[in-house]
Amino acid sequence: MSRTTEQSVLLSEDPPLDLRLSEAELEATRERIVSFIADIVDEAGAEGAVLGLSGGIDSTLTAYLAVEALGTDGLYGITMPSEVNDPDVMSDAERVAETLDIEYDVVEIQPIADAVFETFPDAAADRMAKGNVFVRTRAVLNYFVANAENRVVLGTGNRAEAMTGYFTKYGDQAVDCNPIGNLYKMQVRQLAAHVGVPHDVVMQEPSAGMWEGQTDAEEMGLDYDTVDAILAVHVDGGLSRDATVRELDVPAEAVDRVVELYERSAHKRSMPPAPKR
Repeated sequence: MSRTTEQSVLLSEDPPLDLRLSEAELEATRERIVSFIADIVDEAGAEGAVLGLSGGIDSTLTAYLAVEALGTDGLYGITMPSEVNDPDVMSDAERVAETLDIEYDVVEIQPIADAVFETFPDAAADRMAKGNVFVRTRAVLNYFVANAENRVVLGTGNRAEAMTGYFTKYGDQAVDCNPIGNLYKMQVRQLAAHVGVPHDVVMQEPSAGMWEGQTDAEEMGLDYDTVDAILAVHVDGGLSRDATVRELDVPAEAVDRVVELYERSAHKRSMPPAPKR
C-alpha cells in the first residue's frame, strides 16, 4: 500500500460531518495558501519567515507550504523542546526540517522557563499558568530571531483552535499570520496528506505540549471531528442547538461544550479593549 493510499484509508473514518475537500478544492486551497504566504512576506518587505517546529501536523503542514512559497532559504525553523515534551515528537520536528532541507536550530527552553518559575514560585504551582510560560517563551524566541533577521513569524493555528480558544493568548497566536487558519482540523489532516506530510505525523494525537501527557481532546473534552462538525453547523452555520443535535447525532452536552469554549474565548479573538472616546 502506498503512503498516499494508506493516508486516504485512515482519513476515511465516519465523523459526525464530512468536511473533507475534493481533490480540486485541495489543490486550490494549497495554491491559495502558498500565494498568501508569499504575499505576506513580500508586503512586509521581509527576507523570509520564521516558524516554530513542534513536530505536530499543524506546524509540519505550514512548513511544507512555506517552503513551497518561499523556497528552502526562505524558511528558518526553530525547535524548542522542554522537559514536558515527548522526545519522539520533537525528533519529528527535526526530521521535518531535514526533509525540507531548511536551516533550523534546536533551543532547549527549559532553563528559560525555570528562570520564570523561580521568580514566582507560587504561580508555578498552577499547571495551566506554568504551561503557558512554555508557549509564550517560544513566541519570544520566534520574534527575537524574526526581528534580527527581517523575517515574519508564521503561525500554525487552525480554525477549530481559533474558534474554541485552544491557544495561548500572546503565545502560539503571537504571530504575523495564520496560513492554515481557515481550515478545520479534519481539513488540515487532509491537506497534509495531499502535500505529502509523513503518515505518522498526519495521524498523530494532537497536543499543545503544555505538560507531560497533555492532549487536545482530553483538555477540550471532545475529539476534533466532533468539534469541527459543531463549529461548522452550529457556530459558523447558524443551525439551532436542537437541530444541530439531530443533524449530527451528537449529545446536546457536546454542542453546549463547544459553544462554551467559543463564547469564553471571545477575548482571545479581539484586540485588547480600550474605553470609548
